[in-house]
Amino acid sequence: MKRLISVILAALLLAAAFALAGCAGKDPDATVIRIAALKGPTGMGVAPLMNGSYSQYNVTIGSDPSAVTSQFISGEYDVAALPVNVASVLYNKLDGDVVILGITTLGVLYVLENGSEIDSVSDLVGKTLYATGQGSTPEYVLNYILKKNGILGGVTVQYLAEHSELATLMANGDVVLGMMPEPNVTSSMMLNQDLRVALDLTEEWNKVSDHQLVQGVLVARRSFVKEHETLIRQLMKDYKAAADIINTGSDEAAKMIVDAGILPKLPIAKAAIPRCNIVFITGREMRKTLTDMFEVLLSADPKSIGGKLPGSDIYFK
Repeated sequence: MKRLISVILAALLLAAAFALAGCAGKDPDATVIRIAALKGPTGMGVAPLMNGSYSQYNVTIGSDPSAVTSQFISGEYDVAALPVNVASVLYNKLDGDVVILGITTLGVLYVLENGSEIDSVSDLVGKTLYATGQGSTPEYVLNYILKKNGILGGVTVQYLAEHSELATLMANGDVVLGMMPEPNVTSSMMLNQDLRVALDLTEEWNKVSDHQLVQGVLVARRSFVKEHETLIRQLMKDYKAAADIINTGSDEAAKMIVDAGILPKLPIAKAAIPRCNIVFITGREMRKTLTDMFEVLLSADPKSIGGKLPGSDIYFK
């Protein structure tokens, strides 16, 4: 009996040794995730992931949303931080091969005034408001707020092609009333001390809507997520931690943003952070918030989200 027990124990020890050897020889997933982000608030949350401590991420910062989108479609990137409507466009274009990992940016739109006449949305009636973002989320957000306040059509909106163009005009005093996103708001106010934030469109949105205003999300190719789900879940944890770092508003956080090439100057980055609403919202809250946001965009212009609502499988579970 003792001999039999000894044989069994020896066999078990030998099997365990082989198992350990097998585990030691099997490398973990060493895939590097290729991430694209845009200059401005949409990309700010990713900045801490570019400091050299995260070798598993290769982050590229772009300035042209259409170029980044095209590169994501072609497979040059696995993950991208993009405007909210683009996520749905990609989902429909790529036959569902897109999943939203989380909401990264809430509202970043503000009405600036060189003066003191505008204190509420109703004060815009009869005025000419210069703006940017025609045919995209900023226009739909503005129209939604004007419509909910019953003044759509009562405000003349003059759209310019570039945020930087309007920022320059306001800084020079050539335009007295304009709607812009951060960080253009901050850069204009630093150059022209007479400018003030007359309206925070996130606050105005919240007054007339029961769901949050969303402007940026983090998306991934579904096929990549299926192959590397553990890595994706780690990325989500790291992105949440990165967003928390940015929201400290510290000099270190601002320096990360500038070093990443997302914003041009340290004072602008530090002053802009509080108005950029950087977050990382996932799970059920993400799904509810984005479902409502896509409905608003569909009503504004079906083409803005690719012609139809995305399927429920667009949300990472």
